[in-house]
Amino acid sequence: MAYKALLRMSQLASFQLTITVLMQNQPATRTLRLEQPLALYRGDQIDPVCLAYECWGELNAARDNAILLLTGLSPGAHAASSPEDPEAGWWENMLGPGKPIDTHRYFVICVNSLGSCKGSTGPASLNPKTGKTWRLDFPELTLDDIAEASWQVVKSLRIEQLNCLIGPSMGGMTALALLKRHPNCARRLISISSATAASPFSIAIRSLQREAIVSDPNWQSGEYTDDRWPVSGMRLARKLGMISYRSAAEWIERFGRQPQEHFPATVYGMNFAVESYLEAQAQKFIGQFDPVCYVYLSRAMDWFEAGDRHQGSPARMLAQTSLETALVLGVETDLLFPLEQQKTIAKALQAADIKTDLHELSSIQGHDAFLIDMDSFAPPVAQFLS
Repeated sequence: MAYKALLRMSQLASFQLTITVLMQNQPATRTLRLEQPLALYRGDQIDPVCLAYECWGELNAARDNAILLLTGLSPGAHAASSPEDPEAGWWENMLGPGKPIDTHRYFVICVNSLGSCKGSTGPASLNPKTGKTWRLDFPELTLDDIAEASWQVVKSLRIEQLNCLIGPSMGGMTALALLKRHPNCARRLISISSATAASPFSIAIRSLQREAIVSDPNWQSGEYTDDRWPVSGMRLARKLGMISYRSAAEWIERFGRQPQEHFPATVYGMNFAVESYLEAQAQKFIGQFDPVCYVYLSRAMDWFEAGDRHQGSPARMLAQTSLETALVLGVETDLLFPLEQQKTIAKALQAADIKTDLHELSSIQGHDAFLIDMDSFAPPVAQFLS
């Protein structure tokens, strides 16, 4: 089902926009409906649960060439194009025949996160008990729950152990959660720009994003409607996100102090190119993600810790897994998941006696570099998987 909202007026422009929240599956998307209720980490459960996922390549006879790709906060399952859906995916340059994640060799699965709004069950789904959208009645969600739901997709394909587990950003945290819950789930790990736990800085940024959304007058305690969407809150949340996803050095190189000509100037700004860039990105995002889903997934990232009172430190947890080798990638200019956090992951893996390569990349694109800078990211991933 697609949700449409007509904006009455952009705060920075005197024109109207029609926005659509993309909740429909792509043509290549498969859907798994769990036969049993999904028990959640914090004690609740969800029933029914549907999980959207896509696959590329072929599973071999031994069923040991599978890779599970876990996503960041906002992407769907459509990571790359396929014969069923030729539209480019969010990691198009990394995944496919002859690419670093080579689908001639590997069978790749990408699952839309539980709690998202792009095919999997989440706060934007219908609650069968009430016949209304879940919204804030959706149970509290953790990355452990997202990991468990993703593992259910793997099990449904009769795969007992993954060749490799790949997680960028939030996906890397979810990968650690999956290893915590299912120690024998994978033989190899690629962790990209992630963390064993959220840093105070990233928590602060996400807290402000959520506050911007819930402070919007149209939020209405999560009961917003299609024609009264929390547009301003989502715009500000996206702008904060974009500022934290990229680096100051990139802003200087791309925009400097260039003037902008795309939006009317206001009493408080919209004079510079960097401002119009943020506005364009914000307007694009408003209709691509459900506000409550954004709040839930953002909060789940803040709560996550790879080590807990039962399994101890991340190193102790990882020592109980079947991981043999790992690759950890990080970027010097990443503000959200700084290089020190990648070093922490690598040290925990090494302390668990897992052969680990750490690559400290000098990309100027900050946290978003794994989506953009293939010259930096593609070679180490290709080498590791070869």
